[in-house]
Amino acid sequence: MQNKGIVIVLAVLMTLASIFYLSFSVATNYYDSEAAKIKDPIAQQDYKDSVKYLGIYSYQRCLETQIGLGLDLKGGMNVILEISVPDVVETLADHKTDAAFVKSMEQAKKEEETSQSDFISLFIKYYRQNAPGHRLAEIFATQQLKGQVSTQSSDKEVEKALRSQVQSAIDNSYNVVRNRIDKFGVVQPNIQKLEGQEGRIMVEMPGVREPERVRKLLQGSANLEFWETYNSEEITPYLRQLDQTMANGGEVKKDTAATEKKDDAAEKAEVAEKTSPAKLKVNANKNSAAKAAASSESAQMAQAKKTNPLLAVLQLAPQGSLSVVGYANVRDTAAVNKIIYSAAAKQVLPSDLKLLWGAKPADGLSVKNVYELYALKVTQSNGHAPLEGDVITDAKDEFDQMSNRPSVSMSMNSDGARRWAEMTKANINKAIAIVLDGAVYSAPRVNGEISGGNSQITGNFTIEDTKDLANTLKSGRMPAPARIVQEDVVGPTLGAQSIQQGLISFAVAFILLMLYMVLMYDFIPGMMANFALLVNLFFTLGILTSFQAALTMPGIAGIVLTLGMAVDANVLIYERTKEELRKGKALREAIKAGYGNAFSAIFDSNLTSIITGVILFVFGTGPVRGFATTLIIGICCSFFTAVYLTRLVYENRLAKDKWLKQNFTTRLSRNFLQNNHVGFMNMYKKTFTIVGILIAVFVVSFFVRGLSKSIDFTGGRNYVVKLEKAVEPEDVSRALQTSFPNSSVSALALGTDHKTIRISTNYKIESNSPTIDDEVEEILFKALSKEGMVTQKSVEAFKNPDVRAGGSIISSAKVGPSVAKDITYGAIISVIFALIAIFLYILLRFRNLAFSLGASVALAIDTVVVLGFYSLLWNIVPFSLEIDQTFIGAILTVIGYSINDKVVVFDRIRENLGLYKKRDFFTIFNNSLNETLARTVNTSLTTLIVLLCIFILGGDSIRSFAFAMILGVIFGTLSSIFVAAPIAYMTLSRRDKGQRGDKAIEEMA
Repeated sequence: MQNKGIVIVLAVLMTLASIFYLSFSVATNYYDSEAAKIKDPIAQQDYKDSVKYLGIYSYQRCLETQIGLGLDLKGGMNVILEISVPDVVETLADHKTDAAFVKSMEQAKKEEETSQSDFISLFIKYYRQNAPGHRLAEIFATQQLKGQVSTQSSDKEVEKALRSQVQSAIDNSYNVVRNRIDKFGVVQPNIQKLEGQEGRIMVEMPGVREPERVRKLLQGSANLEFWETYNSEEITPYLRQLDQTMANGGEVKKDTAATEKKDDAAEKAEVAEKTSPAKLKVNANKNSAAKAAASSESAQMAQAKKTNPLLAVLQLAPQGSLSVVGYANVRDTAAVNKIIYSAAAKQVLPSDLKLLWGAKPADGLSVKNVYELYALKVTQSNGHAPLEGDVITDAKDEFDQMSNRPSVSMSMNSDGARRWAEMTKANINKAIAIVLDGAVYSAPRVNGEISGGNSQITGNFTIEDTKDLANTLKSGRMPAPARIVQEDVVGPTLGAQSIQQGLISFAVAFILLMLYMVLMYDFIPGMMANFALLVNLFFTLGILTSFQAALTMPGIAGIVLTLGMAVDANVLIYERTKEELRKGKALREAIKAGYGNAFSAIFDSNLTSIITGVILFVFGTGPVRGFATTLIIGICCSFFTAVYLTRLVYENRLAKDKWLKQNFTTRLSRNFLQNNHVGFMNMYKKTFTIVGILIAVFVVSFFVRGLSKSIDFTGGRNYVVKLEKAVEPEDVSRALQTSFPNSSVSALALGTDHKTIRISTNYKIESNSPTIDDEVEEILFKALSKEGMVTQKSVEAFKNPDVRAGGSIISSAKVGPSVAKDITYGAIISVIFALIAIFLYILLRFRNLAFSLGASVALAIDTVVVLGFYSLLWNIVPFSLEIDQTFIGAILTVIGYSINDKVVVFDRIRENLGLYKKRDFFTIFNNSLNETLARTVNTSLTTLIVLLCIFILGGDSIRSFAFAMILGVIFGTLSSIFVAAPIAYMTLSRRDKGQRGDKAIEEMA
């Protein structure tokens, strides 16, 4: 073998690098075990802070460098955030109300849901339709785009500026998200902008146990504002007048003024107080009034609402309440909002008045869920706050010295400090409201001018609230609204179960592979192949760790599958070596010829698998990318270990006159599939007929039964619920139908015990509200509790994946409609692109259309067959056969694996065409199929061993993937023999009119 030195140096370097990176996992486990011996938590942390691995690396660095565990193994949360491009465009246009602009925005938003075009392209298209003869500069020559767009700018210049600003907003949002997650304290988070998906950011957070807190943290825009306020006495007369106006049907007399009606309104308010039930009395009778305000609505209340629509649900604040003008129960806030934001309110209330609710229920009341309504004063002509959060330079969570309650202190830049001093000086003895994302957090009284730019936010906070608020303020505001369009939550208990299942399937598959190789090729050759597998595994894990990639269940499946595919190279080499030995060659020459003759087939088959792996990585997300990464790394490592490393060992041993009696056979395998004379090519008419019938059955099934599409393709939410008692999925579906009106609900049993149920629904999936997830989970809890399927006492316990007794949600997933659309498009494109890429590669490699056509038709049939079985068997077999992203990954892997068989067969045909120039095509094709039959069967069996281990032992999350792969291996092997080869033969024969010509051979040589 040439270049032995390079192989040795590369092997040594990879070994050292793998040892170095894998050692961090060992070091971390050691430090954790030592820290666990210390009882005091503070002392534990001190110990971890003091350690230095290799005298250089801190404990935190060890944590970050060790091989990480993905969400499905460790538990945690995966979300895809979508930055709202329409909101960015609207802001850049300074919220224009131009009819053509508004209409174009609405049309672009609607088409974006189904189109693959980006929002800006769609908006420009519609604006040109709705405003012919007008230029974009008329809309976008704003203060926000000053210096980039003027009234004279062309449409191309405006479009360029818009795209630049949108990209800047996305980049800034990415930085804000990274800062927030880093300060949240997640170990080994994965945050990345998704290529080809404008405005989307993926965030993976292993180990997170508070999904509600994370949702709030990620979606909060951190829009901090400081507002001047009205005193309650100034606004109360207007609210009383508005109440009477609404009682009169919302009509306002033109000559009516609040000051003129003040006494009359007060008189009517006294009547209202007599006819309405007791309301919230602040100060003197605070608690008793609060209880009355929170009481259930009665007939008396209904009558009161007719007489006093507003004051029946809003208790006016007494004098001296500063900016607080009223109190209302949380259930009445919607009714209050409807009135204070009505058309009548716009006529009655001052134009510079802005009413906002408090962020949390009022403090100091015995009744819960009573909120305060604040009166803010608009002092800027543009309607914005006089001071905003962009002046904040630092924020810290601490405890207020006076009350010893959690608070947030802030520091401002010089401009902010100056404006803050002016603002506080002008509002002495009045309140300044501190507003975050449209809710008032506090409105303290200003006792004097505050200079220096330091201030404090106090309120009804928990420690977690102040930590998150300080984090949000410090990392900055989101330049555009962000919403979660896809989400996966996995409980840590389920993660531990996945680790166990993954390790068991891996260990069993590895042992079976080792035994198979020894039984088929004798002890030394078999153990050499097993040695290559071990080194392959070692290198793969080392490289994954160096990339700081997280190991997931699909990743483990990728490694296990790589082992099965790695055996293929050893099988090819050993089968070729056996052929050379049967020709009478000595062992040294036979091994040399075996490695040399098998090289092209191994190279081609590995490269085609890498092509599909790259396509998986480019078009896939999350777990599919993890699978693709491990698959690509594993294939590269297996090529190096099987082709070069094992050959180096053999040549070393043979040079020292060792292992000279090896014949690569055992009693079991000596005559296994040798000297075959099966007439495969005579069967093609029958096999084509069978294939045609199967495809016809599958096509009918596609139309009649269809496919079981997951939420990846339809959009919706999945909840995997663990119950204490076995239930039928139909009963669960029936129990939930009325609870989720105007939406689809389905239930599926995972496993055979009927205690683990996956519930799917598209209820309010289009909603962007950050509270909708909690709403769905609460509805789910109440519906299942009503039927006695869940016995948990609270929804919080039901949502805790570690509290299994009584039933709980152990994992959840969410896919928004826009993501579902993109996943569907990406899945179709990825499969088509994989088929085209392999067609072109085979054409390039074999330089003959016949082989490309044969391979591509066979691969297309393999894909249809797998899809057909999924269509026929869903809801029949006792496991999920949903079409999701993982299934698409399986289809692409089937394509990559199936082409391996075809490449090996075609490679032998090409070789025989060159060796036997006088034989006819038919004989050469048939002989080549027989010669490669042992390799084909052995490779398929080794891969099936691995896949059966994954299918039986790997757990529910990976079972559907394994089933698709099993179908793909079986039918992929059959299609290589009975479809690909006959089609290539017929194409080649027709081209040369049945004659053997040297031209075809020269083209393929």
